[in-house]
Amino acid sequence: MKKFLLIDDHEVVRSGINGLLSEIYKPCEVEEASNTDMAAEKLKQQTFDLIMMDIQMPKSDSLGMMEYIHVRYPEAKVLIFSMSSETIYAKRFLKAGAKGFLSKDSSLDEIKKAINLVLNNRRYVSDSLAEALAFSSASNSPENPFEKLSQREFEIASLLLGGQSVSDVSRALNLQTSTVGTHKSRIFEKLGIDNILELKELATSYNL
Repeated sequence: MKKFLLIDDHEVVRSGINGLLSEIYKPCEVEEASNTDMAAEKLKQQTFDLIMMDIQMPKSDSLGMMEYIHVRYPEAKVLIFSMSSETIYAKRFLKAGAKGFLSKDSSLDEIKKAINLVLNNRRYVSDSLAEALAFSSASNSPENPFEKLSQREFEIASLLLGGQSVSDVSRALNLQTSTVGTHKSRIFEKLGIDNILELKELATSYNL
């Protein structure tokens, strides 16, 4: 019997995917978590055949969670399921250990295809993402300024974009506030911006 873990802060999304999985994989068990802390607790209790995780969730460090799962549970198969820009986020999450990156705008058939591929230990990327990744690897310069950021800087930028303060980020990542402040300054310098408003405007221009 297949076991699934859904990590998403939107109950309606979890309910919809839960129903889909229950219909396709009869019988199966589906556990749900609204944030990464809750998901970490469920992972301690049992193993799952597939984990479907959103990216931008309140009080959650999704990239850190992906890295944690990859290190702590190396056999776990994770499929990112998000509205966030795949051309920006997918490369980071695939590098961190995700088996696939699926847009919530995908058709029902594409969702089923992605789930089946990852369950069979194969990687899933959309045709448009595959093309973007190929273009990025062939280019000598970053396609967008966010590519300049280190993994930690990108992680912090994502949390700041999610509305978290420096104090919130320091707690989420278990870092000193001064360390987060230093990273924030470097992020602003690399992106050529001066404040959070400009960070959000820049992110919006690149569909982040």
